[in-house]
Amino acid sequence: MHDIRFVRDTPEAFDKGLQRRGLVPASAGILEIDKRRRAAISESETIQARRKTLSQQIGIAKRKGEPADALMAEVAGLEEGLKKGEAEAQRLDEELRRHLEILPNIPADDVPVGSDEHANVEVRRFGSQRNFSFQPKDHVALGEGLGEMDFAQAAKISGSRFVFLKNRLARLERAIAQFMLDLHTEVNGYTEIDPPMLVKDAAVYGVGQLPKFAEDMFRTDNGFWLIPTAEVSLTNLVNDMVLDEKDLPLRFTAFTPCFRSEAGAAGKDTRGMIRQHQFPKVELVSITAPEQSEAEHERMTASAEEVLKRLGLAYRTLTLCTGDMGFSARKTYDLEVWLPGQNAYREISSCSNCGDFQARRMNARYRPREGKGTRFVHTLNGSGLAVGRTLVAVLENYQNEDGSVTIPDALRPYMRGVETIAAGVAKK
Repeated sequence: MHDIRFVRDTPEAFDKGLQRRGLVPASAGILEIDKRRRAAISESETIQARRKTLSQQIGIAKRKGEPADALMAEVAGLEEGLKKGEAEAQRLDEELRRHLEILPNIPADDVPVGSDEHANVEVRRFGSQRNFSFQPKDHVALGEGLGEMDFAQAAKISGSRFVFLKNRLARLERAIAQFMLDLHTEVNGYTEIDPPMLVKDAAVYGVGQLPKFAEDMFRTDNGFWLIPTAEVSLTNLVNDMVLDEKDLPLRFTAFTPCFRSEAGAAGKDTRGMIRQHQFPKVELVSITAPEQSEAEHERMTASAEEVLKRLGLAYRTLTLCTGDMGFSARKTYDLEVWLPGQNAYREISSCSNCGDFQARRMNARYRPREGKGTRFVHTLNGSGLAVGRTLVAVLENYQNEDGSVTIPDALRPYMRGVETIAAGVAKK
């Protein structure tokens, strides 16, 4: 949510931010509504002040035994005007909110301008793409060859974009998640949370999913939403709270299934596990004071990168352009892992600094160490990592010519020492 005072005080900067996002200027319409809203509030306050004065005069008249009928009649007339004025102020306040809540966050000054992913800017690379002496397979061919990845049966019971993982691949996916959680909690300083996966409207509104992106989510018949990411639950841990600055930053991590309708992805990544309706992910969320958020963004991104480094997977880090960022983000880094089966880098994590955009929607604040009053916190979120896509990357990068897969050293303690998965055989 945008600060109306920012729009009021710097309409040119607000419009410029929207234009960098590829949107038309909106300050004029917003400020017109705000002007009428403030006028309605001012009028109501004037009526309230007049009513207070008249009430005092009525009290004086009665104590003196003087008639007060005219004064009381005026008060009665003011009551009707006050009700109308307050109703109009509330109506305009709701209209203003409807205009503001559908506009995305203003990008940070150093975010590159562009309309789509082709304008993203590479920041760095890690690792070398493996040279194979054979034609590498993709994860679908590998998983089905091992007999432990079943899309056909999943489609029978759930439809497209679902999969059964069996036996050792199911264990490997669990091992990847456990490895990530241990790294983030024991090394990177995050607190593990087991959050709700069914949430109310207010929770998805707070992170910016509603009202604009309802079609991207699944909703139950009794009004709950299935979380599209644990960001929803974790960020809402501070919903409508006032924190102390000494307790910041807060850092949370969670391993959950995530649910997305992929409404805007018809025809994209229909093969395999890259884009599914249900997928596991380890999420990272930070709650900080404004002065900390940029450094926290770099720290969070480094925490996600460390997972890939320890798994020995080649990746690159990109700064997303204005046209490719998410709705609530003011700046986003994407991590893309190398997938030899696709001969391409593919997204495996997005780490975003949302500034106070989500905090305003959630009314999440903190008390500064110095000064009076409260300020809005800054919120950040990132994948640390998408577990299914990490499984894809491990299978494709650690495959052998015979179709077996070597287990990365970092995962072997979680695989009971298994070093290689071959068809029907797990070798130690």
